[in-house]
Amino acid sequence: MSEQVAVDEVAGMVDRLIELSSVVGDDAAGIDMIAAAERLKAAAAAFQLEKITQFARSQAEAKTAMGFEARHAMRGVPEQIGLATKVSPSAAARQLTRARALTEHLPDTFALLRRGEVSELVATHVVNETSHLAADDRRGVDRELAAQLPTLGPRRAQGLARTLAIAADPAGAAARASHARKDRRVSVRPAPDTMTTFSALLPCEQGVAAYAALRRHADTLVAAGDARSRQQIMADTLVERVTGQATADAVTAEIGLVMTDASLLFGDNEPAQVTDYGPIPAETARTLLEQARVFLRRLFTDPATGIVTDCDPRRRRFDGTLARLLIYRDGRCRDPFCDAPIRHIDHIQPHAAGGPTTPVNGRGTCERGNHTRQLPGWTIRLIDPSRYIVETITPTGHRYQSRPPSAPGAQHRQHLRAEAAGSRAA
Repeated sequence: MSEQVAVDEVAGMVDRLIELSSVVGDDAAGIDMIAAAERLKAAAAAFQLEKITQFARSQAEAKTAMGFEARHAMRGVPEQIGLATKVSPSAAARQLTRARALTEHLPDTFALLRRGEVSELVATHVVNETSHLAADDRRGVDRELAAQLPTLGPRRAQGLARTLAIAADPAGAAARASHARKDRRVSVRPAPDTMTTFSALLPCEQGVAAYAALRRHADTLVAAGDARSRQQIMADTLVERVTGQATADAVTAEIGLVMTDASLLFGDNEPAQVTDYGPIPAETARTLLEQARVFLRRLFTDPATGIVTDCDPRRRRFDGTLARLLIYRDGRCRDPFCDAPIRHIDHIQPHAAGGPTTPVNGRGTCERGNHTRQLPGWTIRLIDPSRYIVETITPTGHRYQSRPPSAPGAQHRQHLRAEAAGSRAA
């Protein structure tokens, strides 16, 4: 079978599944179909992980042949995998690590995944819980797990894998726990209804102590008659102690809030955009503006595309107002499928090649994305200046496009223009 025939056959399976979805039987047959689909998902995951491993090995060999040092042979590989699987390079790097672990060090778990007897989540737990083990110890745990994994849910599978891993190398488990403390961090991610999840990965005793302190403070205020719930008090106290604000609502940090003048001044309901978060209701945006010190900066959008093009000239570095414009325009890293925050402002046509420092030739990227484009075989080019569409060409010749999101109000204005054009035609 040729490579292209194999690719077409795998792609054709998607159409076949769509056809089979219209087959309706009794409930017993429905459960059998659901179970079969679950096995198929696992087998497809194993197939993909194996192909990821093969691709990475081939790319590393090619880089070595080009003269790259062994430690640099994998540069650019997660980025290509991420574009193919429509995830960020960081997520793709984790996917690659998982693929190599299963195919090279956990053969029994991988065989179960390939046959659809365990889920990808269970296999991932085994990978994570055995990551600190030497190769022989890891294979030993893999053999012990194999007989029990098909009968366990994800949480029990994770617990058993952890237990066997600790027993296989107690000293290594302790060292891993010590190393994990170096990875303590704070993160924030969007949650529904204009909320965010603000979390901290901390050593267990610190996390427990911090939570207990917030709880004690909340208990004191509730006992004194505070009308807020205990959880509300704990959340407000966290914000006040971290920021030094007198109250949780007194936001002092700069927040990019992009909204139309109609929503700001005339009660229009076009959703606003918060940089690094996403859309929020216009009414919520107006409430935020009532609570905070406000500095207005006019942004100008293209009437046809609805993309931010300028704000209220010529430099080597994208900084000041120009950098702020690109951050407001792009929102997140402009590499396709990468949702990382903007860390670098990149020249699409490199400055060294004569590229100007202008909004049209600029794009916001994460640090990793800006470095990846420097690797051999990668090309970044502007293919539509009016819509700021950028094309990424990978070393394998695959092409991916990205464009900035439309600014608030753009779709509404385009709808009005279409209606007006229809009226004139009539």
